[in-house]
Amino acid sequence: MRNILALLIVVIIVGCQDVKRPEEPKDLIPQDQMVDILTETYLINAARSYDIKEIRKKRLKLDSFIFKKFKIDSSQFARSNDYYTSNLNLYNSLFERVEQKLNGIKARTDSVYKIIEKERAEKRRQDSIRGFNLDSIDALEADTLSVFNKAPQLIEPQEIEVDQDSLE
Repeated sequence: MRNILALLIVVIIVGCQDVKRPEEPKDLIPQDQMVDILTETYLINAARSYDIKEIRKKRLKLDSFIFKKFKIDSSQFARSNDYYTSNLNLYNSLFERVEQKLNGIKARTDSVYKIIEKERAEKRRQDSIRGFNLDSIDALEADTLSVFNKAPQLIEPQEIEVDQDSLE
C-alpha cells in the first residue's frame, strides 16, 4: 500500500513539472485593451443577471457586442486570455486594474444617482409647497363653488297655509 502511494506521489510530481505554458500569440491583445474587454465582460454579465428576460426578448448577443466593439474575434480573445492566465501574477494585476475601473464606474454612477435623488427631493419639496399655498386654496374654493353653481336649482319654497287645528 505504501509503495502504491509513493509511486502515485512521484507520478504526480513528475507530471506537474512539465507544465507547458502557451506561447505569446502573434495577435496578443495588449494589456490595456484586455483590461477594457474584461471590464466590459463584467458589466455585461451584470446586465445578464439583472434582466435576462429583456436580453433574450430583444435577442441580444452580448458577447458579439464585445468582439465588435474591440474589433477582435473569439479565438483571438481565447488565445490572449490563455496566455495571460498562464502567468498568475500578470493576470492578477490585470484583474486589479479591472476592479479599479469598476470601482470608478460605480463611484461615478453613485454620484450621478445622488444628484438625481437630490433633484427629485427638491422637486417633491417644491411641489408640496406649491400644493398648499393660498392660491391653490382659493382655487379649491372656486372649484367647490362652481360645483354648487352647476347643481340643479332647488325649487323655491312656497308658503303653505296650515290649519292650526289640524296640527293639534
